[in-house]
Amino acid sequence: MLDDTKAPATAWRQQPYHRDWLLRQAGSLLTGFEAGFNPRGGFFDLDDAGQPVRNPDGDSVRGLHATTRMIYCYALGHLMGHPGASRMVDHGMRFLWERHRDTRHGGYFWQVDDAGPRDDAKQAYGHAFVLLAGAAAKQVGHPDADRLIADALDTLEQRFWEPAHGAVAEEFTADWQPLGAPYRGQNSNMHLTEALMAAYEATGNPRCLEMAESIADLLIRRITANNAWRLPEHFSADWTLDPDYAGSEMFRPAGTTPGHWLEWSRLLVQLWHAGQHRHAWMPEAAATMFRKAIQEGWDPEHGGFVYTLDWTGLPLNTDKIWWPLCEAVGAAAFLDGVTPDPFHEIWYRRIWDYLGAHVIDRDGRWMPQLDRANQAKTTLFTGRPDLYHALQACLIPLLPARGSLLAELSKPRPAVDQ
Repeated sequence: MLDDTKAPATAWRQQPYHRDWLLRQAGSLLTGFEAGFNPRGGFFDLDDAGQPVRNPDGDSVRGLHATTRMIYCYALGHLMGHPGASRMVDHGMRFLWERHRDTRHGGYFWQVDDAGPRDDAKQAYGHAFVLLAGAAAKQVGHPDADRLIADALDTLEQRFWEPAHGAVAEEFTADWQPLGAPYRGQNSNMHLTEALMAAYEATGNPRCLEMAESIADLLIRRITANNAWRLPEHFSADWTLDPDYAGSEMFRPAGTTPGHWLEWSRLLVQLWHAGQHRHAWMPEAAATMFRKAIQEGWDPEHGGFVYTLDWTGLPLNTDKIWWPLCEAVGAAAFLDGVTPDPFHEIWYRRIWDYLGAHVIDRDGRWMPQLDRANQAKTTLFTGRPDLYHALQACLIPLLPARGSLLAELSKPRPAVDQ
């Protein structure tokens, strides 16, 4: 059996074939998800065959995170030169502003259909992606980008941001009353960190960087570092860990999620670069979280990352979900860009090997959920998993491991010789 523990001579990210393979995967993803274009506004989810998911009357529910992620992904496609991507960005921006936006109370509805709001809650998670969509639109020169960024930032600051903690609250009703029991979540704040960095790169607004650094300081330097580097997910209103919390298995599963350790690993390196290297703790924390996720989250028998762990590092949900693998690819690439290490390259290759063997089929379809023995499963996810994680996994290794994909793709490139 091939020994993949030996120090590789040349990184795959430098190999022409691997780079071409990644580009072909990215192009296939962008082309495939164009089937999600909904003529009635927004985007369809796609079934296993890559066809739109509709109700019998042709209607569909459009989630805020799905709408905004499609804008972001096709902005990346436009920056790459993918024909037709600008149409998708325009379509998504129109729907986001005209249908998701609450013109009465402000903010953005979590779910809408043809008749109006299906779920009118105001979620920090969704608003983080509104800001990311605005930053993406700004990088491609969309005329509505500035108003979207301004509106999203104002809503986040005025409605969600809690200065006493340096992070955001989680959710409200349509008219901004507290929704449910007091809860604070790591996931929404993590994605807001990503969006704030993208907004900072697009606009130069220093407040965006300050907020991103504040969230990282709270969640990683103060909380995770003092929790044996196991990232907590769920908190009470004063940011005290709630170890027994169990909500939606998709968005708020019990325990801790190694995929988020990997996601933060990449984001910390990106934030360290954005802050001009002034936070020396960030690269070390990123490397520690990456190794910890592999040590406790990787299944040594069947491969892949288990979905959740308990507070002693033992598996809770042993299913393998596609997105932690995507985040591991990005983390390995970013860490190797800071400190080249055979460990990063070995795991970069091992993760892609697993993706190629079990997750990506011959038609380019990504399987969203597998059981521990790598058989397809549909208890959490059905149909095609959204474009966001997979596309980033294909593009991050192709670019310098510094800023966001939006920022790096927006930089001038040398002309191709004819």
